[in-house]
Amino acid sequence: MTYPPAPWRLEGYAVQTLHLVDIEQATAFIPSELEIVSLLPGKTLGGIYVSSYEAGSLLSYNELIVVPAFVRYQGQTGAWISHIYVDNEDSVAGGKEIWGLPKEMAEFNWDKGKVSVRQNQCELCQLYYQKGLLSLSTWWRQGFRGHAFGGLGSELLFFQSHFKSQISLLKANLEIPQESPFAFLSLGQPWLTLDLQKLELVAGVPELLGNQVINLSLAPK
Repeated sequence: MTYPPAPWRLEGYAVQTLHLVDIEQATAFIPSELEIVSLLPGKTLGGIYVSSYEAGSLLSYNELIVVPAFVRYQGQTGAWISHIYVDNEDSVAGGKEIWGLPKEMAEFNWDKGKVSVRQNQCELCQLYYQKGLLSLSTWWRQGFRGHAFGGLGSELLFFQSHFKSQISLLKANLEIPQESPFAFLSLGQPWLTLDLQKLELVAGVPELLGNQVINLSLAPK
């Protein structure tokens, strides 16, 4: 199996939900070496990111990313990705071996105003969305950066992604069945949902932060 080296340049569209997550519940998905960043008392920032990378991308695939919390380590702050699903085997291999991300295969179904993700017979989540009244950007594209951690074996990695996209607000309804591996997070309904159109994403080369053993204790299902 072959995959391209980092950085990966991807183009398409995505939907991003943002949630206030109970730190107590997020802790079960976070390595003990990392400090969970508190946004409000007892709450951290989490979210769901569902994307489709199309023609013009280094690899074409769909992706679901679950972020239970933002974390801090050695002065660096970023998202911890506890679950990540794609429908391309090369993306699985590259995600694991380059960025230390726990990528797994899943099936994606995009319909008008809805995306559902399944793994074998298990429904992972369904996201329903529609345009809101307010658009942050209707014709120009915004640029922004995101930071995240990954664990490759006993190594803790940190990487940066650059985004450029048209951004609009969406109304959204997120459904996560009890059998889903990340149902324990109790994400509930998002307080903010973003529609990312004409998305250009560059997933950067990871940086080694230290030989930290990653002991991620998942919550019981």
